[in-house]
Amino acid sequence: MRDTTIAVLIPVYNESQTIAKVIDDFARELPQATIYVYDNNSSDGSAAIAAEQGAVVRKETRQGKGNVVRQMFREIDADYYVMVDGDDTYPAEAVHSLLEPLWTGEADMVIGDRLSNFTYHRENKRAFHSFGNNLVRKLIQLIYGVRITDVLTGYRAFSRLYVKACPILSRGFEIETELTIHSIDKNWRICEVPIDYRDRPEGSVSKLSTFGDGFKVLLKILSLFKDYRPLVLFAIIACVLLLVGIIVGITVIVDYLNTGLVARFPSAILAVGLVFSGLLCLTSGLILDTTVKSWRKHYELTVTHDYAAQQRYQQGRSAQQRYQQGRSAQDTVERTDARQRSVDKTQER
Repeated sequence: MRDTTIAVLIPVYNESQTIAKVIDDFARELPQATIYVYDNNSSDGSAAIAAEQGAVVRKETRQGKGNVVRQMFREIDADYYVMVDGDDTYPAEAVHSLLEPLWTGEADMVIGDRLSNFTYHRENKRAFHSFGNNLVRKLIQLIYGVRITDVLTGYRAFSRLYVKACPILSRGFEIETELTIHSIDKNWRICEVPIDYRDRPEGSVSKLSTFGDGFKVLLKILSLFKDYRPLVLFAIIACVLLLVGIIVGITVIVDYLNTGLVARFPSAILAVGLVFSGLLCLTSGLILDTTVKSWRKHYELTVTHDYAAQQRYQQGRSAQQRYQQGRSAQDTVERTDARQRSVDKTQER
């Protein structure tokens, strides 16, 4: 894989204490890679430190990790991408394990799993974080039927095709949730690789709000549930409305059968309204489901076209490299022959 290009993407917000070590570690493990640091309005000199360490530093003024990742994916072109936080909680030596499934074609996105070996539970000292990780994981498993061990990890590797075909709408820390759910919904190949997590060094402060950002993650899950599985969501709402409407309407129907009169007009109106609302929700779900399936077909065709274009590009580059190698070998032979002829002429004299 010497001829491939690798980009290490590091979003940074006030990580002056750790960013130098993160850059040095990845430069050591991937000397052929280009390390990009995107500074998100840091006020502690993180950008200057990153530049001194040899990283390519760019600035993203829109606050939020999702905004940073979106701009990274737009601007940077490489064969493979590694995304890692700048807080020195993820081991650089594990990057080869993350890239291996991409090189062998087994995955389009590789997740650095902190949870299966329990290092996150041992190292993380913030209350409710483990609970939040488990809650998010179980919700995604319940909604999408796919088991992902670590949904919220910030250590990931991607193929070029995945990065260029991934729409990012998140603005903040819910970006990891969006990447995971997008991969599940669009049938991208996902692989999880266990890594050893370590807590932030003393004096380094997390920017993640346990409850504020946790609530945003839950809202993102529900929002993407609506976008990707509208029929299921609206069918659940329709069933609830229909059930309540039937329960309320039973008393009205029983009274009418016994007396021939509708004595409870408010209950009757409420029951009819609930039933019609339920039917309307079900109809909306069917319409939206058709729209989503149509969009998914269009997305698949677009990805297929991009995949074919990438294959042609790689084949063309391989052919060019073979030509250059053959030309270099031919030049070497010609120079050797020329030197030999020169030696022969000298000897004849």
